[in-house]
Amino acid sequence: MTVDPRTELSEFLRSRRARLSPDDVGLPQFGRTRRVPGLRREELAQLAGVSVAYYTRLEQGNGRNVSAEVWDSIARALRLSDAEHAHLRNLTQCRSRKKKKAQRTHVRPALKHLLDNIGVPAYIGGRRSDILAWNPMAAALFGDWAELEPRERNWGRLIFLRPSCQELFVNWESKAADVVAFLRMDAGCFPDDPELAALVGELSVKSALFRTLWAKHDVKEKSFGTKVLRHPLVGEMTLAYETLRMPSEPELFLTTYHAEPASPSAEALQLLANWGRDATRAGTSVHNQA
Repeated sequence: MTVDPRTELSEFLRSRRARLSPDDVGLPQFGRTRRVPGLRREELAQLAGVSVAYYTRLEQGNGRNVSAEVWDSIARALRLSDAEHAHLRNLTQCRSRKKKKAQRTHVRPALKHLLDNIGVPAYIGGRRSDILAWNPMAAALFGDWAELEPRERNWGRLIFLRPSCQELFVNWESKAADVVAFLRMDAGCFPDDPELAALVGELSVKSALFRTLWAKHDVKEKSFGTKVLRHPLVGEMTLAYETLRMPSEPELFLTTYHAEPASPSAEALQLLANWGRDATRAGTSVHNQA
């Protein structure tokens, strides 16, 4: 599946316009009956301060030589989030960026050493939500990714194609929506990445849920939040996660999971860590003990 920036731009603008109503933006409702949800093009053009013909041309994917000020005005009219605004900028700047050959990112030894010395589950991810390195506690929590082929160490393939991963996340549909939103963000940044295009194509063929979520054009930056996990050994845990970008290597991010101190989840996480150390010494997988 090829990611075409012009098509992406067109569909993204239409999807954001469709989710707004006149009430959302303070416009009166009058005139002909609305046959489809969302603002009409003329209403959006009015809010953005451009002509209807001009906005129509932009929504058809013809965004050449449009100033940043005009795109910012359209972003405000569409009530875009920061992540959505960044995605719009990426889509409109694709033609001016030099194509970069996609390469699998390598994790520096110093970062791997850092991972091993973090006392909570942690991993380093990269473009396409690939999982590149992790510590023993992450293996105890999520399963031993070392048992998988490198191409399978990817949140898209894990969440949509592996039932064991779906069972781990109590609300796995929420995790699935996050993963798709991250991939959409990457598609705007790297439209010429053949591995990303292949991943999207594979998941579109194999998962109806992925196709539905992909069609929504939602985007999201990796940040922070909480997830509830149901581990086969220690049961249910509520864990907070934090995501940090590597300043010198912006395609890489460090994600950590931790529990509230002195909570049942913290006790379960510590128990899991102890089992993980025992399993490592015995040369077995924690998840294979369940």
